[in-house]
Amino acid sequence: MAKRCDLTGRKPSYGHNVSFSKRRTKRRWEPNLHYHRIWLPEEQRYVRLKLSTRALREIERKGLLRALRDHGLTLKKVER
Repeated sequence: MAKRCDLTGRKPSYGHNVSFSKRRTKRRWEPNLHYHRIWLPEEQRYVRLKLSTRALREIERKGLLRALRDHGLTLKKVER
């Protein structure tokens, strides 16, 4: 399963842990993703999405359909 936000596309980022002796080891930063059920009043149903916390805040402010439109997405592309 891909660790990617359905709305913003946020995904893991990669880099190095750098110790005191400057030795570098590879590491990975995971996005803060959650499965969330969102009520769509226009269609009278719930939609299940995998969202980052930043996307959840954006949906609270704008609403789901407007947030999808701003990112150039449709409900069919992101729905699980």
